[in-house]
Amino acid sequence: MSFLLDYQWAIFIGAEILSLACLLLFGVYRYFLEKRKQSLLFIFAFLGLLVIESVLGLIVFLHTGEFSTFLLVIIIFVLYACTFGIVDFIRLDRWMRQKIGRFRKVELLTDKDYDIIERNKDPRYIAKKYRISATIHLFVFVIGQAILWSIGTDNFQELSSYLTDLSWVEAGTAEQSPYGSDTMYYIGMIWSLVFVVDFLYSMSYTLFPSHQKEKG
Repeated sequence: MSFLLDYQWAIFIGAEILSLACLLLFGVYRYFLEKRKQSLLFIFAFLGLLVIESVLGLIVFLHTGEFSTFLLVIIIFVLYACTFGIVDFIRLDRWMRQKIGRFRKVELLTDKDYDIIERNKDPRYIAKKYRISATIHLFVFVIGQAILWSIGTDNFQELSSYLTDLSWVEAGTAEQSPYGSDTMYYIGMIWSLVFVVDFLYSMSYTLFPSHQKEKG
């Protein structure tokens, strides 16, 4: 067990490298070697590595009892894989079919794929898509933060005081914040940073549509 604790970062990084390799090998076996059944083994391996990462994070937490940076990274990667990662995998799969198809001189893309590729070159469509995703993230962010703040405060008056006086942000401690514990504080602050970056990035497609182009 001490081995897992001592080499937690090395194990995690190794698992991530293997996960990426599994996705690439899935495309090679499925579209280059035309071994569709065997290609599914790499998807199962990818899911297995995701489970291993989750279990590793749980083991580390149970033995340390602390919400560390390592646990935060694990949570972010697992959540990404279960949400935005699915969309990115679909795009990666389409990209592999496009490249491997050109190399083999065979058609691996469907008419729907070409429609999606052309649609993703339209700045107006891209801007609309990112506005929707930014709005959804904003909605979830507000609800999530409201829940965390309600747990860490005694009443609405105390909660609202943190909205009008943001000095607690500069203090940088959970004790002076609306969060009830260090764990909730780190989750809330990291989420806030991610939200701001994601929101600005998403809205940039609306503010500067002529400079943004998304690949198929």
